[in-house]
Amino acid sequence: MRLATVLIAAAILAACGESGAQTTAVSGGPLETQPANGAAYGQKPAFPGQTRAPLQKLGVAFDVVTVASGLVDPWGLTFLPDGRMLVTEQPGRLRIVTADGKLSDPIAGTPAVYHEGQGGLLDVALSPTFATDRLVYLSYAEAGPDGTNGTASGRGRLVESGNGGRLEGFTVIYRQAPKMASRLHFGSRLVFTPKGNLFITQGERSIIPGRMQAQQMDSLLGKLVRIRPDGSIPPDNPYVGKAGVPPQIWSIGHRNIQGAAINPANGKLWTIEYGAKGGDEINEPEPGRDYGWPTITYGTEYSGAKIGEGITQKAGMEQPLYYWDPTNAPSGLAFYNANLFPAWKDSLFFGSHNPKYVGRLSINGGKITGEERIMADFGAAIRDVRVGPDGAIYLLADDPGGRILKLVPKR
Repeated sequence: MRLATVLIAAAILAACGESGAQTTAVSGGPLETQPANGAAYGQKPAFPGQTRAPLQKLGVAFDVVTVASGLVDPWGLTFLPDGRMLVTEQPGRLRIVTADGKLSDPIAGTPAVYHEGQGGLLDVALSPTFATDRLVYLSYAEAGPDGTNGTASGRGRLVESGNGGRLEGFTVIYRQAPKMASRLHFGSRLVFTPKGNLFITQGERSIIPGRMQAQQMDSLLGKLVRIRPDGSIPPDNPYVGKAGVPPQIWSIGHRNIQGAAINPANGKLWTIEYGAKGGDEINEPEPGRDYGWPTITYGTEYSGAKIGEGITQKAGMEQPLYYWDPTNAPSGLAFYNANLFPAWKDSLFFGSHNPKYVGRLSINGGKITGEERIMADFGAAIRDVRVGPDGAIYLLADDPGGRILKLVPKR
């Protein structure tokens, strides 16, 4: 008994990074212990391990380094081939950021954006053939007639000059339809597949007339879409040739997808999606599948009322791989497949807005098997998570400092 006590005591000793986050290598009961909102309506997971995975800390000590600051509502980040970064600011600016934190002047030639509520300039991605075509892709909220707006995406050629540059020939390649008069639920992440097609994540605009269109096949609201880099339609999209159905649609029944990444284990897209008061989800969206919103979902309305009939399962609708209740307001998603943090290899990282932390998930056989929170006392809402070419984990902190942070091994 005494030996077991000593071993347990040794296991709970840990180093801390600048964040103060404990990095103890222990496992135990579920990380989340608060009451589930959906329990009031008898909600239960559809299968073991679908929620409340065991707390699993891997003993990783790290420092949090501020790479750059002074950004206003930073939203999306990607890396140029030389290690510099392209970063979007929600008010509509795109900047180049050097490795030592210098911000360029705003890049000219970006589209006009609707900057209200959750709208603005959102994600940024490089063309898979950027080395030869210099194309930069943006997603953003676009204003329409009579106070309406919606998610859009376009591309332009990056030409650098002086302390900045411009996007030449910016062209819209996708517009969500119909546009709605709402300040909420635009999505939107841009993810290229291994074969070069482009996923664009979206929302259903939150308001009831938009929410109900997540199940309507003649609407692009509440849909994950997939297009070619020039905006044309991949011939193997699931609804190509279906009368009255936009051929861009990949899957339906989504609420507001703000994180997406390709799983290096199988080349498939994983997404992380906002629920209401609970019901945040991780999915691996398959073509032509229905992910349920708003017919089935976990959690409740923000008021505490049932969402629809309050059901969590229905024939023909997919279950999430994993869900949270209460909510964590997730944004940004990245698989860690680098070597700088060997213990974190094959983990999945995401940012959280409320409460503010970085989440790490252990994956085994396509299932979430462990969960931990790091930087839980850092006090910043994390908007995006990326793995840099140096193997560090880069974060966009959407706080008054407007910072790019990176996690590196503790010195």
